[in-house]
Amino acid sequence: MKNAKPLIIASVIVFALLTLVSATYVVGETEQVVITEFGEPVGESVATPGLHFKLPFIQVANYFDKRFLEWDGSPNQIPTKDKRFIWVDSYARWRISDPLRFFQRLRDERGAQSRLDDILDGETRNAIARNNLVEVVRSTNRDPADIAVESEEETSVPETILLGRQALTREILAKTAPRVAEFGIELMDFRFKRINYVEQVQNDVFQRMIAERKRVAERFRSEGAGEAARISGERDRDLQRIQSEAYRTAQEARGKADAQATKIYAEAHNRDASFYAFTKSMETYEKSVDSKTILILTTQGELLKYFERAR
Repeated sequence: MKNAKPLIIASVIVFALLTLVSATYVVGETEQVVITEFGEPVGESVATPGLHFKLPFIQVANYFDKRFLEWDGSPNQIPTKDKRFIWVDSYARWRISDPLRFFQRLRDERGAQSRLDDILDGETRNAIARNNLVEVVRSTNRDPADIAVESEEETSVPETILLGRQALTREILAKTAPRVAEFGIELMDFRFKRINYVEQVQNDVFQRMIAERKRVAERFRSEGAGEAARISGERDRDLQRIQSEAYRTAQEARGKADAQATKIYAEAHNRDASFYAFTKSMETYEKSVDSKTILILTTQGELLKYFERAR
């Protein structure tokens, strides 16, 4: 009996400690708790941080996060109103606003993720199916004057959007928020993460974009060739005008020089006609005769006449 007494005391102490531990729970700053008794909620949820008490052993504390949580949707292939098949990948942010209702309807975050998949993916599919592709990929209208593509037949301008990507996501958020609120969830935000064409139509889209860019490039080349021809024509015209003016100026200078030379020749002839004739003859022979030239002259020639007089 003496050996059993310490064992009984130790057992009582252990049981008391277990009872104390089971009767208390701690709520953190980022946590909120729902107390259940035999699996059923008891009382209101507890969101006040600190130490709290419950019935030991028969009541259980179920913890839920108070912070914003992430929902990451799976990429889905969705047709738009204008029959364009696209891959849509979206995401959202949510939080548990009513832990008691959340526990009663969904039990845990895994159940919440599954229900959000159904609601958000379904509403996203409906919203995209009601709108054309341009409403999904753009948020604002562009200035047609900046990006109009002119061709010989027509001028192509971008489509005008009525909602746009941002307004479309706000519409999906507004329609899904009341539905998820029934489960104790507050939907904070919804966005499109990525939008892309399906592989089957990507090549067609790329080829159309390439053809459009080539058409624009060809237009620029044509305009450039026309501008080059205009500049070349103006250059040739200016060159001919400059050459013509230079020729006229040269001819005027040559005429004035010839007139001046004629005047000088006339004055020299008037002073001494015979010396002038002799000088001109010498200049003529010097220009027309070289070391290989053979001349046959008579005694009546002008050149021998001067030599005869000198002798």
